[in-house]
Amino acid sequence: MHRTIIIAEIGENHLGKIELAKQMVQEAAMAGTDIVKFQSYRGKDFRDDDPEKEWVYKVELSNESHFELKQFAEANGVEFLSSPFSRERAQFLVEELRLKRIKIASGVMLNFSILDYLSSAKSIEEVIISTGMATVEEVKTALARLKGIPKRTLLHCTTQYPCQDAEANLLAIQSLQEVFPRLDVGYSDHTVGMEACLAAVALGAKVIEKHFTLNKQWTEGTDHVLSLEPLEFRSMVNAIRRIEVMRGVRAKGPTSSEKKIREFVRSRFPS
Repeated sequence: MHRTIIIAEIGENHLGKIELAKQMVQEAAMAGTDIVKFQSYRGKDFRDDDPEKEWVYKVELSNESHFELKQFAEANGVEFLSSPFSRERAQFLVEELRLKRIKIASGVMLNFSILDYLSSAKSIEEVIISTGMATVEEVKTALARLKGIPKRTLLHCTTQYPCQDAEANLLAIQSLQEVFPRLDVGYSDHTVGMEACLAAVALGAKVIEKHFTLNKQWTEGTDHVLSLEPLEFRSMVNAIRRIEVMRGVRAKGPTSSEKKIREFVRSRFPS
């Protein structure tokens, strides 16, 4: 039975407050996540006319905060993960923070400067790639630039905050599995609620990334409404673990329990 990797996407829901970020890490760990994920960017790297530039300055994590959160996450038994939005931030995560696994956000999936650097970094063991807004050919292009990475994992994703149910297109998970049979395929969710994540696991997703918050009513930022609070996240984790058992194998045939009763049940209804 494959154990689904679960990522709690804290992202920018910490509102730029390091103590709040730590509380979220701790709550996510207690809720059963495997990984807590943040975003690594600098406001100065965004265009001056970017409408979110001021917000980015507020929620960007300093180098010191990265080290502090990584140490805190590991002390709570979970892995620290982040997405770089520039080559410089990628270098920091790899060469200074010494992450072995890196997450590529949909917005930089075709940022060749980042991809080429990661491909050349000998210490990287896995890159997880969100594929929001991408065609299959663009996914192939990104993978080709990451040919130096030992393990590459794809996440189906719809870049919409929140994502409407009709645009989740969960069957694309199976499409990616068919096109890239040698790669693990998962799902990064932006819908409201947990149902899409559970359905994705039933469809075979091997990684689930879901946004995490302490309060969905918070209005700073755009992600709280599509996030799960701690008790909800724990419910999702428990449901995923149950679905893993239910999913079984592809082969159709009687189970061991059915074999014990098959003859008796059929003998009750003779033709």
